Amino acid sequence: MALDRKPAPNDLDAFWMPFTANRQFKKAPRMFVSAKDMHYTTQDGRQVLDGTAGLWCCNAGHCRPKITAAIQRQAGEMDYAPAFQMGHPQAFELANRLIDIAPDGMEHVFYANSGSEAVETALKIAIAYHRAKGQGTRTRLIGRERGYHGVNFGGISVGGIVNNRKFFGSLLTGVDHLPHTHLPVQNAFTRGQPEHGAHLADELERLVALHGPETIAAVIVEPVAGSTGVILPPKGYLERLRALTQKHGILLIFDEVITGFGRMGAPFASQFFGVTPDMITCAKGLTNGVIPMGAVITTGAVHDAFMQGPEHMIELFHGYTYSGNPIASAAGIATLETYREEGLFQRAAEIAPYWEAALHSLRGLPHVIDIRNLGLIGAVELDPIAGEPTKRAFAAFLDAYESGILIRTTGDIIAMSPPLIIEKAQIDELIGKLATVLKRLH
Repeated sequence: MALDRKPAPNDLDAFWMPFTANRQFKKAPRMFVSAKDMHYTTQDGRQVLDGTAGLWCCNAGHCRPKITAAIQRQAGEMDYAPAFQMGHPQAFELANRLIDIAPDGMEHVFYANSGSEAVETALKIAIAYHRAKGQGTRTRLIGRERGYHGVNFGGISVGGIVNNRKFFGSLLTGVDHLPHTHLPVQNAFTRGQPEHGAHLADELERLVALHGPETIAAVIVEPVAGSTGVILPPKGYLERLRALTQKHGILLIFDEVITGFGRMGAPFASQFFGVTPDMITCAKGLTNGVIPMGAVITTGAVHDAFMQGPEHMIELFHGYTYSGNPIASAAGIATLETYREEGLFQRAAEIAPYWEAALHSLRGLPHVIDIRNLGLIGAVELDPIAGEPTKRAFAAFLDAYESGILIRTTGDIIAMSPPLIIEKAQIDELIGKLATVLKRLH
């Protein structure tokens, strides 16, 4: 095959697509060819309203001028700089700006290239931290059922989504799981945080009693579980989890890959809930989804535990070729500036009640068994077709696309997380078209 061969537009076979029904897609492909602000444009010229911020990541909307210009400028000035034993100003500048908006006490940033890598980094830091503190027996990790922490081996081990785990062998040893907080009988159609379920955090005491606190390194949870279908923390749950981890000397990691950067109307969900963990993982909205980048933000105490011994020695044997990549760093700086200049975090907080009211207007439509929301996140759970799980929601996804709106489905749950720039009229359009889709479902 000639090296300069260009695939024909209908040559779709070579690309093995992630988290996609490849055979179904390639029979009837759904192609986006451009994007601007709140809309994608399809290959056949239709406008599709983005109800998912891409994949929970384009929080400032699409093709924003400041971010585009920063990437272009940096690519022409310095494309790459080595991340080991060398630095460049943009990586340090972005880290400082992240610390400026992070919760009080979060003081250091370690870069990765995705949310999955940020999670792997945080888990490794947690285990190494205890070793550095002379507690090398603390190697056990605790996640949560229905949790999503990316797709690397550490992430799927602490994660709790069955299909993400069961095909890949025994995974990491020494991992246990808290129960999820989805209580549909008690909390169906809740607006905001559910009333029932804070007691589920006390399951950590059972795991501590089973394994011994001296064996447990960290607990990792999403403040709001997104990819599993928007599962919300009951009132008091995160506070209880923080108190128990502190009681037993266990690090608490918040996976904020989805909830970071304005999704809850605050820079991070930890500020929205008033609960500060020991580490925060982030990605997605960090660069508005434009360039791959992830990060772990840590407290001073976590960082400083490693800063012992001879100064010329590497403190943490971990990192990536692209940690703090110059172009990604430039994109991150421009993204944070866009959020600040346009007041997008505050804007999300202000429009959230309108979003909530619109979303709950879908109650009573065919097959809708639950609706839940927090910040600019929402989910509509559908009654599954007997013996054919996911089929009803996927049919809704396809109909929605043809109707000019982009939604996301996970199982039989429709999840939405629009860009923070969404207008009230666009919320009306998104929810109105979704209502029509739901009425057509079988």
